[in-house]
Amino acid sequence: MAPQREWFEKDYYDALGVSPTATAKEITSAYRKLARRNHPDANQDDPKAEERFKKISAAYDVVGDESKRTEYDEVRKLAATGAGPDGFGGGGFGGFSPGGMGFDGAQAGDLGDLFGGLFNRGAPGGGRRTRPAKGADLLTDVHLSFEDAVRGLTTGVQLGTDAPCPDCKGTGAAQGTTPRICPECNGQGVTQENQGFFGFSRPCAKCNGSKQLIDNPCARCRGSRKVRQPREVRIRIPGGVNDGATIRVAGKGASGPGGPGDLMVRVHVAAHPRFTRDGLNLKLGVPISITEAALGTKLRVTTLDGTGVTLRIPEGTPTHKTFRVKGRGVETQKGTGDLLVTVEIATPTNLTTEQRALLEQLEDIIPSPRSADDA
Repeated sequence: MAPQREWFEKDYYDALGVSPTATAKEITSAYRKLARRNHPDANQDDPKAEERFKKISAAYDVVGDESKRTEYDEVRKLAATGAGPDGFGGGGFGGFSPGGMGFDGAQAGDLGDLFGGLFNRGAPGGGRRTRPAKGADLLTDVHLSFEDAVRGLTTGVQLGTDAPCPDCKGTGAAQGTTPRICPECNGQGVTQENQGFFGFSRPCAKCNGSKQLIDNPCARCRGSRKVRQPREVRIRIPGGVNDGATIRVAGKGASGPGGPGDLMVRVHVAAHPRFTRDGLNLKLGVPISITEAALGTKLRVTTLDGTGVTLRIPEGTPTHKTFRVKGRGVETQKGTGDLLVTVEIATPTNLTTEQRALLEQLEDIIPSPRSADDA
């Protein structure tokens, strides 16, 4: 592909907050975090969010693509030596002059592979073509109950998507007419611009890169070739998904010339009236009476799946004591957590006269846990 003029000026690594030596995985991870944080749908009160999101997406479109990143890195190296989008400076490039020697003795003819692969030399069809861009990533939200988040499920999300206009069959032209090939670019969609040693491909200004001109636009789509239609995407939510997690569904985003983008599904998990989560562990608080704590008891606990387990509470159990039930937590492919049951001693209130008298007798019999100095 031909390098874009802005490659000389923009630091895409800085836009994503990563080092130029970052791995592909690190770049993708940084992009996903920034995309979620700056997506316009998540920042409807921030008018600058869309601009930031576009900047992040533009950066990832280049350095997130292996071949584009390689060429971008080469362009940045050239720019660092003084080369620019309009050609070399007055002193040439690193002492290089056409027909002479440069690059530590390499002949100009030996540099053909470097510059021929990196820059488009101007003739239509010469050099490599820019690969069509993929469609944009889409962001949507899904709301789950606590139980569904623990178990996992397959569900559908409703999206609006672009589909070929049924009136013009996707041509953009009114019925009975057809688009014509753009005479400016001869149906290539791009025009070539030579500036000194460099050549650049630009989207055709007359057809905006569409390769065709529509003289009589379709009344329904107004020449855009597409209409907005609802669609449902079925997604699999894995068991044990956390609140706030984002699931990436490849190929289910907006359509584009180079194929569809991805769908980012942001998960919201409702609270449970009894259970909470700590990683893969489920946590549950259960009240017990003073006598149960003092004398010990067997405690029947209902688990999240509706079954039950019986716990042996030993005598003298203090409040906030936690008992672990192995393997009754959240089950995932990576492992299964436990159920953590914390007992809380409930202090009786609204005592009857008889109950009060009995407790007073116990107070006389059972020594106070406080020391004499605290009394």
